[in-house]
Amino acid sequence: VMKLNPQQAPLYGDSVITVQLTEEDKVEDDVVFYLVFAGSTVQHCTSTRKINPGSLETISPGHDCCETVKVALCASREGHPVLVVAEESFQFVQDEAYDAAQFLATCAGNQQALNFTRFLDRSRPPAADVDFLDEKVALAFRHLKLPAEWNVLGADQSVTENIPRETLMHFAVRLGLLRLTWFLLQQPGGRGALSIHNNEGATPVSLALERGYQKLHQLLTEEGAKEPDSWSTLSHTVHSGDYSVKHHRGLGVYLLTAEA
Repeated sequence: VMKLNPQQAPLYGDSVITVQLTEEDKVEDDVVFYLVFAGSTVQHCTSTRKINPGSLETISPGHDCCETVKVALCASREGHPVLVVAEESFQFVQDEAYDAAQFLATCAGNQQALNFTRFLDRSRPPAADVDFLDEKVALAFRHLKLPAEWNVLGADQSVTENIPRETLMHFAVRLGLLRLTWFLLQQPGGRGALSIHNNEGATPVSLALERGYQKLHQLLTEEGAKEPDSWSTLSHTVHSGDYSVKHHRGLGVYLLTAEA
């Protein structure tokens, strides 16, 4: 039996999985290993990267629901049929980052909830935690199936521009969440949020400046600013019909997802 570590991953995927091979599976260099995740409504196939003769590395796929799935380790060699060499079970779970993204998505226009996020800021987490939070929440947000009418400023767009209020953009900028800010900028209402003042008269742009977040300030003000480098370490997905292909630049691993 192969060992997967860890044996579970968040729904939005993109976490590293290590595969420990058994003695008899440690084979010649020309064998290519894949993992196949068989979910109830979608299936994923991921390529792997060899770390050493006994272990492989891959990236967990983004899944559509919380469930335990069967994972098959397949070995392929030119001129030979593909073999299933081991099976193991794996669990997709909803974690705190996913909960946080859902909470933020639903409270886009809710002033009480957004003011609560300001309270969080008083106990500002250390930089390493901010980076981790930024990556996970941005990944989770990207994985949510946002309704077509979703807007960064909330559902009620009739609110006139000049009413002072908190926005999701204020939240992302205040904590210095570069990836989340970039994601929100691409959504409806993202650009509009940049000029909205809160009760202290701060806009997301002035907050970035005041807090000394230079990269973030550039992202918000420069004409045609490119996506931040930190975003490029995450995967890039291409959709086509019932299929999607994801490339994780960091590990050079590919994931194919198909409706079962």
